[in-house]
Amino acid sequence: MAAGETVFLLPFVLARIFRPTFLDVFEITNLELGIAFSAYGMVAMAAYFAGGPLADRYSARSLMTTALVTTGLGGIVLSTIPTPEVMNVLWGVWGATTILLFWSAMLRATREWGGPHTQGRAYGLLDGGRGLLAALIASAAVLVFAVLLPVAADVATPEQRADAFSGVIWAFTGFTLLVAALVWLIVPAGAPTKGADGRPRLSLTGVKASMRMPTVWLQAVIVVCAYVGYKATDDFSLLARDALGYDDVQAGMIGTLSFWIRAIAAVAAGYLADRIDSSRVILWGFALLTAGSLLIASGLLVPGVAWMLIATIVATSVGVYALRGVYFALLAEGAVPVAYTGSAIGVVSLIGFTPDVFMGPLMGVLLDGSPGVLGHQHVFASVAAFGLVGWIATVVFRRLRPTDTTATATVA
Repeated sequence: MAAGETVFLLPFVLARIFRPTFLDVFEITNLELGIAFSAYGMVAMAAYFAGGPLADRYSARSLMTTALVTTGLGGIVLSTIPTPEVMNVLWGVWGATTILLFWSAMLRATREWGGPHTQGRAYGLLDGGRGLLAALIASAAVLVFAVLLPVAADVATPEQRADAFSGVIWAFTGFTLLVAALVWLIVPAGAPTKGADGRPRLSLTGVKASMRMPTVWLQAVIVVCAYVGYKATDDFSLLARDALGYDDVQAGMIGTLSFWIRAIAAVAAGYLADRIDSSRVILWGFALLTAGSLLIASGLLVPGVAWMLIATIVATSVGVYALRGVYFALLAEGAVPVAYTGSAIGVVSLIGFTPDVFMGPLMGVLLDGSPGVLGHQHVFASVAAFGLVGWIATVVFRRLRPTDTTATATVA
């Protein structure tokens, strides 16, 4: 869990906590940052499919260590405050290092660990544990940023803010490389799974079988809609500055709040899913996400009234992270055979994480095109629309899922 979250600190967590500061220090627009995220997403699309066969060929220790080292070295590039063009290349590289070497193997291991009866708990603990680590790091990062500023954030010069933010980037880089060393020392150097001929087993059978299952396609739609909500959490810190007039440190605290909610909501959703079905928890998650997003989009929240906005952010975050905690538990509920888990994850991820490609530029266009609170209303109106589609897809999934998944889920 620690390595799985650490590898995403530099590409995503940094900007999520400090989005206003990031934009100011790098002197870029929301759209330019969104294009960098899109470059990541486009590389990641190919990496989702290629990651499974790669995990079959090389040990987890080697792959994870390589991913963390190369991602951490990218932090050195980021600390130079590169141009938008260099940022696009950097995020594209990160798309390969974080997805190609990590994703399918991590999720398959989680399903196997969860067994036939505790899938929700397994995935909830995975995402909740990652969320707890992110929350601790985010809180520490805000503190480091405040300490590195020689004066209060609201009176700091651009140069002082840039120097302090560079220190935060170096802290994230150092932590990523430290975790890489720990992975190399702690994770066993297990050999990859081999077939009878001594070579790694590579096959498209699982991919073809997964693509014939309607529940897999519906799960992909569910993940798309849930992931749009997750990507919108990048906007919380900027929303706090525009709607409440918060300075960079206070806005960073709002961004950090969402991480703490993730640690609690994902685990709680996982345990609840094992009692009442993952898909039912997902219905509730989409209801919360849609309602909270509609409230922000409606303009009914009074700018400057902190408790109203913060309460809405909390409720929306609960919906987002409940969805993240259990949407891959639908593999078992949809009766995907365990032997095809990696292939099904590749299919679902290829479609489900397309918001990595389009959500960043979309948010950039909406925020830059309507500066101030209005732009945020447009962003969350879009999120609410996706939330409604996700809710409908979940209803259809529940109607099409097999009534007895035990036999199907264990087919080799």
